[in-house]
Amino acid sequence: MGKVPQGMHMGATLRLLRVDAGLSLRDLARRIGVSSAYLSRVENGLDAPPTQERLSAIARELDVPAALLMDVANKVSPYVTGYLEEVPAAGTLLLDIARRRLTAAQLARVRTFLDAEFPVREARGDEPVPALSSLLSPERVVLQLGCESWEDALDVVAGRLAAACPGVDSARLAAHLRQREEESASAVGNGVATPHGYSAGAAPAAVLVTLAQPLSRDTPDGQPLRLVVALLDGLHGRARLVRLAHVARLAGRGMADWLMDARQPAEVIERLAELEALR
Repeated sequence: MGKVPQGMHMGATLRLLRVDAGLSLRDLARRIGVSSAYLSRVENGLDAPPTQERLSAIARELDVPAALLMDVANKVSPYVTGYLEEVPAAGTLLLDIARRRLTAAQLARVRTFLDAEFPVREARGDEPVPALSSLLSPERVVLQLGCESWEDALDVVAGRLAAACPGVDSARLAAHLRQREEESASAVGNGVATPHGYSAGAAPAAVLVTLAQPLSRDTPDGQPLRLVVALLDGLHGRARLVRLAHVARLAGRGMADWLMDARQPAEVIERLAELEALR
């Protein structure tokens, strides 16, 4: 298999969000002032991720935080670059952190200290995304699932989601998830997929599944699926899209590697919360 173009992960996430928002390729392209051909190339990983300015425009049209899309695309937020220009010493501190090669767990401790000592006093439009770990419970974490097909995995997550949401039928939800997959594949790269469904009035819920054997699928980077994060929501709109983008961001931060060797559901939730402390 050849080298995967740099924009693959961002493109897959952008298509997932666009389709879920109910926007056609032509509509979104027109709104941000680009050609539909260009946007199609980005979504298919044939062009590099959009510039910061275009990502900000896309975020505005999708009504998601621009900083979230910047993270998925591995772009530095304009807010950060502006701050580094105003306070050059901050760049030295970032370099020191890089030299020390702090782990995600260590950075979470730094974040806790900053929140306690220097709380954010003004909104910047990039407030932290609600934690995915808060939507999980031990009975909705399935470890080392053995399944032969993607359809089997969807049946399992549909059953767990339906059990958490009174009135939701498991078979209908599984069919709904399959239909959504046909509209836009939920694989976001780095071995992670995020199938998602809608059931009117349902409280937001998530199911997380680690796979005993990776599943071969058509993924953005060619990596087989190892981790499934399924979402169910009772409302369309911003919160739903933000959660999808957040899963893509966590995938880019190595969520599959972070969780795959966990032995207990509670350990998965704890590790996920630790990873999310850096959001």
